[in-house]
Amino acid sequence: MGFNYLEIERVEKLTKKEFINNYYKKQKPVVITNQIEDWPAFAKWNFDYIREMAGNQKVPLYDSRKTDYTKKVNEPDFTMTMSEYIDILEKGPTDLRIFLYNLLKDVPALKADMKWPNLGLRLIKSLPLVFFGGENAKVFMHYDIDFPNLFHIHFAGKKQCVLVDPKETKYMYRLPYSWICNEDIDFDNPDFEKFPALKKVTPYITTLEHGEMLYMPEGWWHYMKYQTPGFSLSLRSLAGRPSNLLKGFANVFFIRHYDNWMRKRKGQAWLDYKDQEAIRRTNELVK
Repeated sequence: MGFNYLEIERVEKLTKKEFINNYYKKQKPVVITNQIEDWPAFAKWNFDYIREMAGNQKVPLYDSRKTDYTKKVNEPDFTMTMSEYIDILEKGPTDLRIFLYNLLKDVPALKADMKWPNLGLRLIKSLPLVFFGGENAKVFMHYDIDFPNLFHIHFAGKKQCVLVDPKETKYMYRLPYSWICNEDIDFDNPDFEKFPALKKVTPYITTLEHGEMLYMPEGWWHYMKYQTPGFSLSLRSLAGRPSNLLKGFANVFFIRHYDNWMRKRKGQAWLDYKDQEAIRRTNELVK
């Protein structure tokens, strides 16, 4: 038995007024199609083009191992050239991913291929982040540290996206001092005996294809699985709600550094404590 998913609403190209009134103000996720067909990237962005434009660029890579106490938050597991990485993607399934990488800063010529969506959000122009993954690569369930509103635009393949409303955070086995859940949870096949609170969660699901854009409201959990090799561009704006803005500020400037300090001070015992405490606190809710 698994989750009872709700499908994320899908709409064709939106106006600014439609987006703000129907989705942003309601903090409701939506997949928007036919929104970027006028971008040069819509026709150009594939693996051959990325290899041509950025093949020699050193890129940060992550695999599917659990958090390592010797590493700082979001510290990569490997680096290699983009060309070497694309070779791996094209050979077959791999868990290697590029995560939270500002490729357009390192290869600014790529900026000419995109436009900034005119949908009423003040997007942070310095942070167009990219994410790459091979077939079956998974991005752990998490919410973003700074509580942004996100436009997540996919290219070159299919990507399954699972979202959870922040109202259900209390059931998500969130680790203390973190924005991820207990990493032993398999969101494709949840163990409701070990993690009974998950039975109270109703996730939203969709599959993104080339050129489709997912709006993720601030604080929403998300878990991604690449069904084929592909990559995405994520555009963000600051949180619009003051409480989320404050929480994001605290995460970025205080809690992240405290967590790194405790990893260095306590080692694996700190991560074990967080795992156990997440289970204890969350299961208390369903007793």
